[in-house]
Amino acid sequence: MTVFKGRAWKFDDNIDTDQIYPGKYLPLTDKEEMGKVAMSGVEGFEDFSQRVSKGDILLAGGNFGCGSSREHAVVAIQYAGVSVVIAKSFARIFYRNAVNLGYPILESEAVDHIGQNDELEVDADAGLIRDLTTGEEFPCTTLSGLELEISKAGGLIPYLNKELEKG
Repeated sequence: MTVFKGRAWKFDDNIDTDQIYPGKYLPLTDKEEMGKVAMSGVEGFEDFSQRVSKGDILLAGGNFGCGSSREHAVVAIQYAGVSVVIAKSFARIFYRNAVNLGYPILESEAVDHIGQNDELEVDADAGLIRDLTTGEEFPCTTLSGLELEISKAGGLIPYLNKELEKG
């Protein structure tokens, strides 16, 4: 992982995969096109992909990514330009999809204390969120063990390929 810096985009609890990536877009296969509809199922954020800047940070309440098992949700957020997702908690399937795709996700209660549009710096290795707008710092959980190895490899497939090369 690394250090991420960007503007905070806050979302509520229980944002499901159909809000992150509405089912009507499932026929899309181009990842750039998928990114253009990220979060479009969330009321008030239908134009999220037009307003988000590359490197921005998505914050969410609890149970982020609940619903169906579509990995499209992770891909859409990634290709919208979001550098990292920080939530109070993740639905297990979204969490696993993010790890398998090598996409950074972190858990923290800090989302309750960070404002919409605050500028953040996130040191994922140190487990630290700095709110550059307020000067406050907050801890966050980091990946560890096998999940960290998979993430550092760029996802499950690159990780398995490296393991196979070892013999």
